[in-house]
Amino acid sequence: MDTLRITDGRVLRPDGTVEDADVLVDRDEGTILDIGSDIDAEADEALDADGCLVMPGLVNAHCHVSMTLLRGYADDKPLDAWLQEDIWPTEAALTPEDVRVGAELGLVEMIKSGTTGFADMYFHVPEVVAAIEEAGIRARVGHGVVTIGKDEEDAWDDIEESFDVAREFDGAADGRIRTAVMPHSLTTVDEEYLREATAEAHDEGIPVHYHANETTNEVDPIVEERDERPLAYAQDLGMLTDADFVAHGVHVDDEEISLLADAGTGVVHCPASNMKLASGMAPVQDMLDAGVTVGIGTDGAASNNDLDMFDEMRDAAMIGKLAADDASAVAAPDVLDMATAGSADAIGLPGGTLEVGGVADIAVVDFDAPHLTPATNLVSHLVYAARGSDVRHTICDGQVLMRDREVLTLDESAVVDRARSTVDALHERV
Repeated sequence: MDTLRITDGRVLRPDGTVEDADVLVDRDEGTILDIGSDIDAEADEALDADGCLVMPGLVNAHCHVSMTLLRGYADDKPLDAWLQEDIWPTEAALTPEDVRVGAELGLVEMIKSGTTGFADMYFHVPEVVAAIEEAGIRARVGHGVVTIGKDEEDAWDDIEESFDVAREFDGAADGRIRTAVMPHSLTTVDEEYLREATAEAHDEGIPVHYHANETTNEVDPIVEERDERPLAYAQDLGMLTDADFVAHGVHVDDEEISLLADAGTGVVHCPASNMKLASGMAPVQDMLDAGVTVGIGTDGAASNNDLDMFDEMRDAAMIGKLAADDASAVAAPDVLDMATAGSADAIGLPGGTLEVGGVADIAVVDFDAPHLTPATNLVSHLVYAARGSDVRHTICDGQVLMRDREVLTLDESAVVDRARSTVDALHERV
């Protein structure tokens, strides 16, 4: 057995308590063997966690990782104009090699900020998969389908590509990669395609992931055309099950929240993107009160503009209080749970807690910093004060991806250089 011991730290337990303890990891199996202050076992390797909090790796439950190449490309515009005038035309010029470069850049950013798992919707997915396999992170991936503006043959081809990706790559990277069928949204994929693709996916045991209720422009057309709310329409299509998950869920009413809770469908809250695009404020506390599984995601870097889940936790807590008009709403412990166990549950990946027998997906956060002093309440500090740059070590599936701020699985300097040259060439083409 090849083992790793994280020593001299404080460990965040599933109940939110913190204890002085070491963590012993089986690197062959990628699992936690023991947590405690009196572990009687030698290890093949040690990681120093003195002055640190050992916590579950963060899970970014909705992302378009290769959009790091579009960071800062188009800002300060509403969603529809931003997509149609800037993002979609530029994405049409992306090559498979570009997508690989953008994915590597995003993966370095996530590893350096303590993220060990994520869900990704994009295209040229084999390139994203190759980058994930090299980086060592965990993910659920899928090809995003859009049928509007396409003839029937092209629409079915797009759907078939989503299925091809889901079938081929599920279980890749020694099981770290899972898949889903990913229609872009309820308004960008026509009803006949949504209905048939969803039924086929569920028959094969494949989850479905899509954007829903992100803006009023995604809600109003469905209400006007069908005289029902978007998630009632999704339920009619069979798109609300406990294996499925939706992104955003900003403009949901009480009936839709009940539908989500009853179905067990996860919702991924993306507060920074929702604020930046002025999409609205999701009723997160209402969803939590109703028993909805809520995770947190960054969305793509073009609408955020980073992939730092610590930033996202702070944003979620702040905007959650504004949305509820209640300073006690969306409290720090709930937000931390959303960004770890909630996200993992929503997207159907292991992780999100540190438990004996569970996966060894771990972030070690260095609390020896002025902005984290005094260490009065560590959970509060994780949500309201910590930064991605405070992460000292990142471990996924028992493997050390970053040690003492050095990424070990990807060449950070080379990745950044390739991204710069790729973006220069992309801008010239566009």
